[in-house]
Amino acid sequence: MNNNYPQIQELLHQRADFQARLNLLPYDGNPEIKDRDGKKYLYIRKRVGSRLTSTYVGDYSDELYQLLLRNARESRELKKNIRRLDKELALLGYSDAELSERVILNLDFARANMKSNIYDQAVLEGVATTFPQTEDIIENGKVNGVSSADVQKILNLKHAWEFILDKDVINYPSDYSILCHIAKLVNEGFYQGGGRIRGVPVTIGGTSYIPPLPIESVIKESIEGILEESLSCDEKAITLCLYCMKAQIFNDGNKRASVIFANHYLISQGAGILIIPEKDVPEFKRLLVDYYEDKDNGEIMEFMKAKCIKNF
Repeated sequence: MNNNYPQIQELLHQRADFQARLNLLPYDGNPEIKDRDGKKYLYIRKRVGSRLTSTYVGDYSDELYQLLLRNARESRELKKNIRRLDKELALLGYSDAELSERVILNLDFARANMKSNIYDQAVLEGVATTFPQTEDIIENGKVNGVSSADVQKILNLKHAWEFILDKDVINYPSDYSILCHIAKLVNEGFYQGGGRIRGVPVTIGGTSYIPPLPIESVIKESIEGILEESLSCDEKAITLCLYCMKAQIFNDGNKRASVIFANHYLISQGAGILIIPEKDVPEFKRLLVDYYEDKDNGEIMEFMKAKCIKNF
């Protein structure tokens, strides 16, 4: 299987992406119209185990019916692609590894906190939404009074979190390829090739630090080196997060990608989640500037261990 590693890696990324998109669909099943007392009602019909279930959606309207039809078509296509990829992976000798009970609990913990995590990440990025607005965007894909760019950022965060919470992806090593795919997802709709390594100079507002142009081989070695250090899981996750932020590997979305990448590692170890809480964002930004300018003496590590790691 080692010779097939690059192919397996790409197929797993594709499968996780399809699964994340499937998880984002609001309805799972085929639309069904029922008549009652001269009125029409829409239901979603699906098979669960050996029996068919029918779930009420709402009063009939052409708009809702067409949405359910599109949803069903997209769901069938995504499931077809997932089955195709499963067959290709099996031919390459890949089989799913079992997750430990601790990691399964950590996945559930991360999913339960996903909305608040996305909200805190949005605050870190300067997205001006309230928590109810963020929740509405996550659930419905839109909300009044919020710019389309901010809506897109929040939906991209949701997509990236769905990606890392896939059981196959969480089984996968926290390496450069995972980081690049996360960056691609958080930059979707803003940059063509948002997961590609930066090839132009950038500056960071509020600091004199100018990140050098990243070199792929150096980034890969640095990530591997961090993971091989004799550190606790939370310290490794924090170090990964800070390193990727400072390196400014991508044209944009570096803080978003770094936080989610660190969570990929932390969750894969069953060690909790990492998030910068809304109330602590100003202090984090102050410490981050010191870290960028090499004025940090371990303060940001202690701050993040105390304020940003959530255990269960």
